[in-house]
Amino acid sequence: MTPAALVAAQARGMPEARGWSAKEFSALLEKPTSLLTGDATCWALGQVGADEAELLLIVTDPDHRRQGHAMATLTGFETAARARGARRAFLDVAEDNDAARALYAAAGYAEAARRAGYYRRSCGRQVAALILEKPL
Repeated sequence: MTPAALVAAQARGMPEARGWSAKEFSALLEKPTSLLTGDATCWALGQVGADEAELLLIVTDPDHRRQGHAMATLTGFETAARARGARRAFLDVAEDNDAARALYAAAGYAEAARRAGYYRRSCGRQVAALILEKPL
């Protein structure tokens, strides 16, 4: 997927979040540590360094939600990260994102830490970020 396609997919799949720019996607994708898995239906973007994988984004097209695409894409991300030597994966998720939290719990992620007021909603409300991790 091109940076422009990622921008459009994120805007459609995560309208409440601050969208990444094509320049931000491009800069990350140029790094040898970057990892992009999935397709236009659902994709995951992160990076692998040393023995850790960091999931930065997972986006499912709204027309394809609740069909198992996110779990399959997350599993594909973990498999690709493991192939690159990662032994642990981590991510952060907004405390009020119940759907994502359910996905990560079902995939075996556990809370490791909490960042109070990390995310700011459009209404101005601040929401904690939960740092989740999982051994691979």
